[in-house]
Amino acid sequence: MRPCDLEKIREIVFHDLPAGQAERAHLLLQGLEGLIVTRGADGCRLLVRYSVCEYTLEGLETALAQQGFHLDNSLLSKLRRAMAYFCENVQRRNVAANEPDIKSQQAFMKVYESHLHGDRDDTPEEWRRYR
Repeated sequence: MRPCDLEKIREIVFHDLPAGQAERAHLLLQGLEGLIVTRGADGCRLLVRYSVCEYTLEGLETALAQQGFHLDNSLLSKLRRAMAYFCENVQRRNVAANEPDIKSQQAFMKVYESHLHGDRDDTPEEWRRYR
């Protein structure tokens, strides 16, 4: 496992028509902070690098589609896309679940302190150190 598993390098594949979509999308996405965009080998692909905490492939592709870009809809592209969407959504939920909820922790600590739970030792301090 890589040290920063939240950093992704994904490929956005555009439909052949209309021509020049990848170049226009490259110019559009280049201005986004925290997103590194490079052109693919052919004229229909972009490679994007981002942190899942800031962006998702689904969000990027949805925004491009709303701007009138046409993504490749071959079966292989759809499968790759669906897998990436699912994995990134799970990772984002896991990261959000791991963030500490300070208020609920403090409330739990107060309940724990006032509740008799058998973890208290009533042995005097001098007897504990007796050897």
